[in-house]
Amino acid sequence: MTDDGKRPSILRHREFLLLWGGQTVSEMGSQITVLALPLVAVVLLDASAFQVGLLAAAETSAYLLVALPAGAIVDRVAKRRLMIWCDLALFLVIGSVPFAHAVGALTLAQLYVVALVSSVLSVFFSVAYQAYLPVLLDRDQLMDGNGKLAASRSVAQIAGPSTGAGLVTLVGAAGAMAADALSFALSACSLTVIRTREPRAETGRRPTLRSQIREGLDYVVRDPILRNSVAFNGTANFFVIMVETLGPVFLIRTLHLRPGLVGLLLALGAVGGVAGGVAARYLAQKFGSARISWIAMTVLSLPGLLIPLAGSGWWVLLFGIGWISWTFSSTVASISLTSYRQAACPADMLGRVSAAARWITWGTLPLGGLAGGALATALGVQTTLWIAVVGGCCAGLWLFFSPLRGLRDIPLGILEPEPVGGTV
Repeated sequence: MTDDGKRPSILRHREFLLLWGGQTVSEMGSQITVLALPLVAVVLLDASAFQVGLLAAAETSAYLLVALPAGAIVDRVAKRRLMIWCDLALFLVIGSVPFAHAVGALTLAQLYVVALVSSVLSVFFSVAYQAYLPVLLDRDQLMDGNGKLAASRSVAQIAGPSTGAGLVTLVGAAGAMAADALSFALSACSLTVIRTREPRAETGRRPTLRSQIREGLDYVVRDPILRNSVAFNGTANFFVIMVETLGPVFLIRTLHLRPGLVGLLLALGAVGGVAGGVAARYLAQKFGSARISWIAMTVLSLPGLLIPLAGSGWWVLLFGIGWISWTFSSTVASISLTSYRQAACPADMLGRVSAAARWITWGTLPLGGLAGGALATALGVQTTLWIAVVGGCCAGLWLFFSPLRGLRDIPLGILEPEPVGGTV
């Protein structure tokens, strides 16, 4: 505390700044790969829409396959050390793509393997990361910390694709992924110099992995706010991944944009995420964190319906406007919902509860990627985009028809979960 009794700004918090800085660099590199990996498949390996959908499914399949045991494992080990090892492994895995391309050995099969392995590593990192933040920050600092992390993530979504577009133009799509590999090495370095000690894990006989997984799932199902928030996120992610997967295909093959312009357009769409991260705390204070979460996802997300209307010339900006609305509204909602989970969940269960939530919310991503590829093959890319944006805009109804509608603010204290079987 300062002399006047106020808590110092987290901008003076050395450990948080190291975590924030390393993650900002890593997120920026990852956004380069978000652009570059499908371009490698489409431009260099002439992948079909269905093959691109399979690639998207491989990139996210680990959330469905290993997220639950990952949460229990994270609660048993040192989280910072685990994140460092994940960063170093991702450096090698992502770096294998530009290396294979340089020696003329790159194949679509390798892209699938890289996507799958990096997906597994990212699951462990992200679960450990969400469980580690409350180690560095106090409960009343979580909203501010999550807001800054979300804002920098959105800045990365702007700078990453635009930087990636330039790198794709200069060194090609495969070469651009070398920047992502380097970003993971820098993230590992920033984590290495953090000095905050984690609480020691309890000694003695540990519960089985299966029982810990069940505990995490039970907590999510029994808590009415968590239950509806993960249902919202899972539904939204199922449809949003269709747009993320088919967007480059639509822009390149239907609207005939150059790969560099695709990156710039995706960067324009991420402006909303920056605005959402910056505005989230103000909007939560003015309108209430519970109220703004469902308003954002039922009203402010509606311009997302403009995405399939994008056309030639200046009409292509409709795609960017739709992305702006979705990234703004989803960022505002997710900051409040994530802060609630971190503050309300007991510290010794945070890893497995976060993993259980991720298993549901991110486990729909590979399903959406497969569904998007199959629908695009059967119905066409633009028709599938219409299905995706309508479904994505309806996802916010989970928050509207939930306890959040009767609250002004999301409680950040530990609540007593309602019994299993309560209404959704």
